[in-house]
Amino acid sequence: METEPAVEQAAPESDQTPADKPHEAAATQISCSRGLSSWLRACNISLAFTSYQTGLLYLVGVQPNGVLSVNQVGFLRAMGLWATPQRIYLAVNAQVWRLENMLKAGQTANEHFDRCYVPRNAQVTGEIDLHEIAVQPDGRVIFVNTAYSCLAEFDKTHSFRPIWKPTFISKLAPEDRCHLNGLCMEEGRPRYVTAVCRSDVINGWRDRRADSGILIDLDTDEVLTEELSMPHSPRLRQGALWVLDSGRGYLCRVDRKTGKLENRAFLPGFLRGLAFHGNCAVVSLSLPRDKSFSGLDLDTNLKTRDGEPWCGIQVVDLNSGDVQHWLRLEGQVRELFDVAVIPSVRCPMAVSPQSREFATTISKLDEFGSLRGSFAATPQRASAA
Repeated sequence: METEPAVEQAAPESDQTPADKPHEAAATQISCSRGLSSWLRACNISLAFTSYQTGLLYLVGVQPNGVLSVNQVGFLRAMGLWATPQRIYLAVNAQVWRLENMLKAGQTANEHFDRCYVPRNAQVTGEIDLHEIAVQPDGRVIFVNTAYSCLAEFDKTHSFRPIWKPTFISKLAPEDRCHLNGLCMEEGRPRYVTAVCRSDVINGWRDRRADSGILIDLDTDEVLTEELSMPHSPRLRQGALWVLDSGRGYLCRVDRKTGKLENRAFLPGFLRGLAFHGNCAVVSLSLPRDKSFSGLDLDTNLKTRDGEPWCGIQVVDLNSGDVQHWLRLEGQVRELFDVAVIPSVRCPMAVSPQSREFATTISKLDEFGSLRGSFAATPQRASAA
């Protein structure tokens, strides 16, 4: 490794102590629960989450001395995440970035980061309002194309290749008709999606936000339930189906046969982004937006509990529904979109394509490849006429 990028941000473990801010312009205070870093360290995991409103990817881990590390990295309109110990896929405004860990086993960056994710590829899709993304076992990336109300994958020539649309969508048009947004995988294949409603007209979901949210079973193309409010982030965990009833503020379990909803926990915010570790759910929360999120039951539920909305991450015990750990952002960052658990990673960082380090952070293989290894056969020399 010829250069090492600078540390973006480190947050001390505390009850309410704000993190140090490297960028004064960001004007964001980060605080966390006392046990968050201990939980991350005991589980041998780190967290990643996105804020499309401010264009940031956050990587949360623990430094060798036990202090919580929060690395914030600029990615314009950062939204859907798919993360593994060695690779991150990140959906942004008009493309999907592939970030690779450039550190070898045992290496560290800036003394304490055990992963350094650097941009290595960007698949350009155009502004199709990419939401959640996933990676299939063969490495193909699948994503929610919200503008065109479909699921799609990459194409070498075109912006995307559609692979599925709801039966009630009559044509693919850049009209965000039903606000398709969430994608759930089962055994490496797409299984469930969420949408705000069944609308088949341009921006029709905006008039149906409150109580027409649907969860669709892709095996049958049937709506499993339509009793949700602006649902997001369907997920399967040990055979159980979970979804965020975002317009009401609930983490819900869904009966996969009947579609019946069971509220497991109320969380004080507009919920988008759901991941799991062990018996815990990790949920990202946003502050309600005045227009798009107004008039929802979430407002009433917050008032009933005499609570204020949060922007941050909460870790919920799935048995009790109690919040075990949390991280809160206050200030400029008001909305989050997705969250991922990165297993077997202690303290990650990343490099932004908007930074100076993007061009100067260089890594290489020590061994040479084969000069002719990428060719099936030596091309024949054309004979003279």
